[in-house]
Amino acid sequence: MFILIGLIGIVLIVVVLWDVFETIVLPRRVTRRFRLTRAFYRLIWLPWSAIARRLKKSKQRETFLSVFGPLSLLGLLVFWAVTLVFGFALLHFAFGSHMGLATGHAGFFSDLYYSGTTFFTLGLGDITPTGPAARAITVIEASVGFGLLALVIGYFPVLYQAFSRREVNISMLDARAGTPPTAAELLRRHQEGQSMESLDQLLRDWEMWAADLMESHLSYPVLCFFRSQHDNQSWLGALNTVLDACSLVMVGIDGIPKWQAQLTFKMARHAVVDISQIFNISPAKDHGARLPKKDLETLRSFLSECGVAFGNEAEDENTLAELRAMYEPYTHVLSRYLMMPLPGWLPKARASDNWQTSAWENIPSAADQPFRKCMLNSSAKVPARGAVALHERSD
Repeated sequence: MFILIGLIGIVLIVVVLWDVFETIVLPRRVTRRFRLTRAFYRLIWLPWSAIARRLKKSKQRETFLSVFGPLSLLGLLVFWAVTLVFGFALLHFAFGSHMGLATGHAGFFSDLYYSGTTFFTLGLGDITPTGPAARAITVIEASVGFGLLALVIGYFPVLYQAFSRREVNISMLDARAGTPPTAAELLRRHQEGQSMESLDQLLRDWEMWAADLMESHLSYPVLCFFRSQHDNQSWLGALNTVLDACSLVMVGIDGIPKWQAQLTFKMARHAVVDISQIFNISPAKDHGARLPKKDLETLRSFLSECGVAFGNEAEDENTLAELRAMYEPYTHVLSRYLMMPLPGWLPKARASDNWQTSAWENIPSAADQPFRKCMLNSSAKVPARGAVALHERSD
């Protein structure tokens, strides 16, 4: 009986320590089917998301969901600590509870109390180990507790640095692609600003962002649950918008090279596919409703009115459908699982960007009219080639 209790204690300690190593130290995705951390998150995410779905107001639902990521991280640390304390208490009990107490007799509850004070290195001194086995277990447990504390202290800054890097580009997308961001609005604004050539550099930056997203979220999957500062933004929505834009460019947008769009598309798809494997969820099969044929015609008309020449060959529609089929099943299933809505292909009517709103005001969409006037004035003031040189030499 005592041997079995000791073996259970050893198994608990080894399983938790290996899970800590895989979660914090190991910088790669673990493909093993069962993981303690994965089981922990599945166990608490299911009821949390079920409660969130019952909240009717989107603002309350997003606030409720935004708490899950940080709170679950703290819960995971508590879970590790409690399991380790319990495992070491089982070891003390299996070796006969050789403890010196000021009053009373040693038992499992005194072992549990002593294990807790040892793990957190309190050193109260009201219970002392009296046997060699108890002393050895005490030293090992104190070392494990101190080491786990050191790992956690180094873990949090890395985690929040990765979160901050992710959010910077998402915030910058607000002025470039609207809120929520859409591929059509991204192209429209670049065309309106006479800056279509800069879209190539933008896609290059988002290729780097997608690579960083994949590496950080595979190493620290809890980041997938961390939500953006604004309710109408998310890392999944931004990633989906970039994939949409790359698909349109690859099908054919005049004035934009296709090579960088292909590179960004490949990296972004790689990220979304690998991240979906973290949660072991199958790609969605009903993803095609996101851009039905009538909306595709509306998209063509929208781009044409903005002066963006979009390919209109016979095979373009099939090519776009093939590209969408490579990533939309994964973004769609992640959207369902994480409860992060995906943006459409076209901007919403009368939607205001986040920079136009605050706690005191909600500026209408027409507030960007001064910026359009500045663009028109600046283009009108550009002198003809050679005009400045002739003026300078007039004397």
